[in-house]
Amino acid sequence: MNTFQFQTLPKNVEELKAYPLSTPHASAALLILAFCRYVENKEDGLAMLDYLNGPANLSNMDKQFLRDRFIDKPYLPFSYFRGATPDNNYTPSQPYTIDVYDWVYTMEQGYTKVFLQSGGADSQRPVILRQKGNEHFVWEYAGIVSGIRIPKKDDPWA
Repeated sequence: MNTFQFQTLPKNVEELKAYPLSTPHASAALLILAFCRYVENKEDGLAMLDYLNGPANLSNMDKQFLRDRFIDKPYLPFSYFRGATPDNNYTPSQPYTIDVYDWVYTMEQGYTKVFLQSGGADSQRPVILRQKGNEHFVWEYAGIVSGIRIPKKDDPWA
């Protein structure tokens, strides 16, 4: 497991670029930061996600996919921070901490799969990254934006 801590969340792509993409684990952690920004400011979030995608910009279909996933779940990206659970409405502990887990199997050369744990899911969620030079870019993240348990404040049965 690799752990990443952030005192603050980046507000734009320039602030995100201050963090290296030198490992797949780091890039996966930065993906969560970009998703957090997306739910607060769509344009800044999309710019950050474009950067994390490397030479492959987000397509209109990618943008629609993200809109559909986050439109009624602004809490979803925050669930990946340590301490964020449905019971505390996905309020993360400070500093913002993300744990990224290794996958024990190998993939095609140039690709790496890592896992993140949401406080609202029973199992870890995968992210696939693709290496270009010494950097690792986001290749596949659909599992990260899958549904999770709703926050306690939104649960009529809680």
